[in-house]
Amino acid sequence: MRRTVILVAVIVTALLLQTTVFPELTFLGVKPELLYLVTVVFAALRGPAEGAVVGFVSGLSQDFLLNTPKGITALTLTMLGYTIGLARQYITSPSPLLPAFLVAVGTAGGVAFQRVVAFLLGEEEGPFGYVAKVVMLTALYGAVLTPIFYPVLRRAAAATHAGRVVRF
Repeated sequence: MRRTVILVAVIVTALLLQTTVFPELTFLGVKPELLYLVTVVFAALRGPAEGAVVGFVSGLSQDFLLNTPKGITALTLTMLGYTIGLARQYITSPSPLLPAFLVAVGTAGGVAFQRVVAFLLGEEEGPFGYVAKVVMLTALYGAVLTPIFYPVLRRAAAATHAGRVVRF
């Protein structure tokens, strides 16, 4: 029960910040994707199963809150959470820059995947040069925001489970 309450609180808070505060803080027309950051951090700290669950719930929440095609963000964040969770076993030496690097790489891959799927489904049109700009700037934005949100998310991940949490 405690795990569910904490995850819902983290996801709702990130979603509210992403939809209310951060659209005003755009960087060259690109806004941050906080749900990608939350998914990557939980996946890196808790593993592929937790990453997939957080990604699915986050993505579905965003799909239903915003007027976007249902399921694309949920699919993207589920795959992202699972993939980052699997990659955590290959991390041998913790570094203070590792969370920001993981968020940047995960966000870039996730946003690129989401844009390709949306394009293939006919939901998005536009030049791929613009998509590359969005992917790179969103990844940079996520990496810059990681040191701000990572300590809070690490504490929330530790509180969701009494077991061992990997520390970066």
